[in-house]
Parts: sequence; structure tokens; C-alpha cells
Amino acid sequence: MKPKGTKNSFTSPVINEMSLKLPSLSVNEGMARAAIAAFCSQLDPLPVEIADIKCAVSEAVTNCIVHGYKERVGTIYITVKLCNEGIVRIEIKDKGCGIEDVRQARQPLYTTDAENERSGMGFTVMESFCDKVRVYSKCGKGTTVTLFKKLQGK
Repeated sequence: MKPKGTKNSFTSPVINEMSLKLPSLSVNEGMARAAIAAFCSQLDPLPVEIADIKCAVSEAVTNCIVHGYKERVGTIYITVKLCNEGIVRIEIKDKGCGIEDVRQARQPLYTTDAENERSGMGFTVMESFCDKVRVYSKCGKGTTVTLFKKLQGK
């Protein structure tokens, strides 16, 4: 947690970046987690920081698969930027159905799952493992989730 009165805009200059494009298949969630964790390792993060990133990425990618594309296969676009000051910026995007009400979707336990197989905690989990989470969505156009994590490193 940042001390009161400090501000981090997460706009540090980019020192390295990668992009990944995957079909929205559940087997690719693990691939996304592993690839992003491996890429972030060049900043020498603590093991708990890598675990945090992997959990948040898992939730965001799973949301694309389960909610963004629902019953069809689409593409998940991922961009990871490593910035000065140990800042990691991860953008996970789909071109699926979009979210009608982002504010409501970010509420803990909110789900559109009629069969109650989903807990509605995806955004809450992302927020608990990241310093900042941005969500932009447009119905019929897709959703972009941007995760920001400030690494303390070793």
C-alpha cells in the first residue's frame, strides 16, 4: 500500500514489451499465465509478486474465454509492458460481446451466469492482486482489462 499523499500514475517509460495472441480456449489460460510470468521475471520480482500476476492474469483471461466469447472461439490479445520503477502493465483484450454495465460487473459476487457455476469474483480477485485495474468495455465490441502492478523486487 502506498503511503498517504504519494501518487503513482503508472506512466513510467517502457523498457521492454511483448505481445501475445491466443485463441480463447481454456487450455490457453495456463499458457498466458506462464508466458507473462516468464517475461516479467526479467525485473527480478519476488515469488509472491509473480504469483499475484499469474492469479490476476488467470482471472482476466478466463473472463475473455467464459464471458467475452461465451460459446464461440475468438482471439485474446495480450500486451505486457515492463516500465521503469518496476511497473508492469498488462493489457488483456477480447473482441467479444462486451459488458453492459462495468460498474455493476465489478461488484463482488455479481454474475450473469444463470446456472450459478461462476462466483462473480473475477474483478475482485484482479483488484486484490494488482495495484490498479482499469476496465473498458463496449457492448458488441469487446472488453479491455488493464492490470498494473508495481514490483518491489529482491
